[in-house]
Amino acid sequence: MRKRLNEELGRKSISEFKKSDKLPVIIVLDNVRSHYNIGSVFRTADAFLVKKIILCGITATPPHRDIQKTALGATESVDWVYIHETLEAVKELKRDGYTIVAVEQVEGSYELQDFPVDRDKKYALIFGHEISGVSQDVVDICDACIEIPQFGTKHSFNIAVSAGIVLWEFNRKLSSQ
Repeated sequence: MRKRLNEELGRKSISEFKKSDKLPVIIVLDNVRSHYNIGSVFRTADAFLVKKIILCGITATPPHRDIQKTALGATESVDWVYIHETLEAVKELKRDGYTIVAVEQVEGSYELQDFPVDRDKKYALIFGHEISGVSQDVVDICDACIEIPQFGTKHSFNIAVSAGIVLWEFNRKLSSQ
């Protein structure tokens, strides 16, 4: 095997990215405090052609050097907006016909692999604060919550890791339909 060169990878330019069909997914970051997590989520959103990221509450916004450090330019390709109140952002998405899904450990949640993903729907995936998670008032208006199965002594993943796992699964399910 030979490692491929960067020019062999078929990467899109920013203008090609902007014109590309997007995954019918918007990511909502609810009070995410780590600039590195934010940047990593941008990078993952770019990789999966996510429609948009909504940054809420204390979540920092680009440009910030620590976000840029992990985003590697994805803040230029992925559309994003800042909305101060997560609850208001989620209510607006709901009015726009999005299925609202929090990635959170709650009673009655779906395990990620069991969550039914429908190509004819639009999804808003909410990832919360590194310690306290998605705000309860936001969870209260969600259509569903999903959990990533875990088997060790820890009961949570880093937000950037969670975003990668969840987006991979959504992409896999949507691509197979």
